[in-house]
Amino acid sequence: MAIKFQYNKTSLQQLEKQLKVREKALPTLKNKEAALRVEVKKAKTEAEALDKQLKKKLEDYQHAVEIWGEFDNDLVSVEDVELSVKKIAGVKTPVLEGVDFSLKEFSVFNRPSWFLDGVAISKELAQIAIESEVFNQKMRLLDHARRKTTQKVNLYEKVQIPGFQDAIRKIKRFMEDEENLSKAAQKIVKSRIQEMEESL
Repeated sequence: MAIKFQYNKTSLQQLEKQLKVREKALPTLKNKEAALRVEVKKAKTEAEALDKQLKKKLEDYQHAVEIWGEFDNDLVSVEDVELSVKKIAGVKTPVLEGVDFSLKEFSVFNRPSWFLDGVAISKELAQIAIESEVFNQKMRLLDHARRKTTQKVNLYEKVQIPGFQDAIRKIKRFMEDEENLSKAAQKIVKSRIQEMEESL
């Protein structure tokens, strides 16, 4: 990315100001990136743990697969998922507050005795699956923000800061050269004036 500038003091001051802003922001961006990296890892670990927990529970209940054939899957349904928002390093992430289930009425006397356990198991499995999905969503949001922050860090560190430094160096050299030429020209004029005065 070529930085546009002019060879004058105003341009030099603007570039120096831009450079200061980026140099000040860079450590903050690096800290944000590091914090997001840690949070992404935490969310991923939690999501994986919940997935394992869900698989294990499903395996535990697999032995009673014939019984589950009798279970009415419409008895339990998710009515509402309560979420709140928590900011992590400036990124809004979801937090599961609770899951509300609705239960269809059924006769305990006309159904097998394990139906109440089946309802509890269904709620537990749904709760774990929803929690896992919330952590996966949190991980995706944080990872997206981390990538954006990494891009900005790289842009500042590898492109803009060196570009501004180079432009400032060029302007300063140009202005020094111009000043030296001006002084040299003044000396020449002064010496010619002295020569003319001496010859008169």
